Amino acid sequence: MTASDHTHHFSGPGTLDRALNLVRFLRKECPWDARQTAESLIPHLLEETHEVVDAIRESDDHGLEGELGDLLLNLAFQIVVAEEASTMDADSVYARLEAKMIARHPHIFGDGEQRHWEEMKAEERSAHERVLTGLAKGLDPLTRSHRIQERVAGVGFDWDDATGALEKVSEELTETTEALGSDDFMEEVGDLLFACVNVARLGGAHPTTALARANAKFTRRFEALEELARERRVELATAGLPVLDKLWDEVKAVERAGGSNDR
Repeated sequence: MTASDHTHHFSGPGTLDRALNLVRFLRKECPWDARQTAESLIPHLLEETHEVVDAIRESDDHGLEGELGDLLLNLAFQIVVAEEASTMDADSVYARLEAKMIARHPHIFGDGEQRHWEEMKAEERSAHERVLTGLAKGLDPLTRSHRIQERVAGVGFDWDDATGALEKVSEELTETTEALGSDDFMEEVGDLLFACVNVARLGGAHPTTALARANAKFTRRFEALEELARERRVELATAGLPVLDKLWDEVKAVERAGGSNDR
């Protein structure tokens, strides 16, 4: 079966068409919607994206349903604005998406073998285009590190597994320790963070997801520590680290036992 044999499964009217028609209607009937441009809608697009991520991380299925709808509206808005300017339309956007996915899944749509995503993307880039060209400028530094490492991995500049990356973390930790208090500290701690991103990537975890979970865990435990301190009339600001460490260990012990901090 060829790639073209598969594409009919993806065609036909659906939810996106309804979203596009909704936006077209709003552009005609609502002055605010009519005034919007692709650029003016950027803050809304970014905000809705973050709200979708928040709902996913909070396991809020009901909230996620609403936030995905808001994000869909923003995507439809961008397409309709471009459609009005005759720069593209929904069909051209989808055609590029479909062609890209077919090309990158030769093991599904053709007779090819499954290959690493970044290797195929590297081949798609022009022979004169640099490996790190085209990364989104708005990426946060943690995600950018991950994408940089994925890009160079696509041309073979990578460890075979996480072991090599872990050894690099050990090396960078030593250098960071030695640089503590010196002018070189900022550079060395940056190298250490970059190496940790490599460990996460090669271990199969995205660093932003891993860090978000660590943030949530720390927040949960510290709030439990605050509650425990309040019950015992311990003032956080004056208790001192040894006392707070003891409370922290109690919180962790209760959490690991699957119990509660209720006393």
